[in-house]
Amino acid sequence: MAAPRPPRFDARTREMAEEVARTAAAAADWPALAAAASPCVACPELATTRQHVVVGDPPARGPARFALIGEAPGANEDETGRPFVGRSGQLLDLLLAEAGLDRAEAAVLNIVKCRPPGNRTPKTPEVARCSGWLRRQLELLDPPVVVALGLSSAKWFLGPRTVLAEARGRPHDVGGRAVWATYHPSAAIRFGPAGAPRAGLLADLTSVAASLR
Repeated sequence: MAAPRPPRFDARTREMAEEVARTAAAAADWPALAAAASPCVACPELATTRQHVVVGDPPARGPARFALIGEAPGANEDETGRPFVGRSGQLLDLLLAEAGLDRAEAAVLNIVKCRPPGNRTPKTPEVARCSGWLRRQLELLDPPVVVALGLSSAKWFLGPRTVLAEARGRPHDVGGRAVWATYHPSAAIRFGPAGAPRAGLLADLTSVAASLR
């Protein structure tokens, strides 16, 4: 099968994506990266409507054993400036504990650092402009395992044709990291406690925990 063609972007999108990548690459450590990302205006619509750039959280304790990477901040995250602190974050914390994982040992990040209006899915050019921040975060923190939460995150790692139901349940080698694609906690909330996304998310987190032992 032929490799999928990469998305084509206009000159302005390419220019902004390259500028973000250069700025991110120049950051020597996490504080420098956070300081550089916080005033980012690469996506005019998001910069106009956001309250905070949600850079993400490095591990609270020690090096990153794994990274949890979602799609974009929601309302609570935009208000506080921290990732996964609303209902989705509360459920994620619960399921991490059930699976035997410790959030304090994880980097918690998003593909896009600013909340899209109305919690819409980030547009492809927005993902492209913001990707330099995430790439540098992964370089600095170097987690051996990545949990891609939701389809947008899975596509960032595995390609635009990714089907979540087909990709989940096993690790994928991406640049020397084990990437596990699974459901976003918001899907688990939408489908309820007995829904397939919650059960699948817990099963995948349990598999990740087993792989780290």
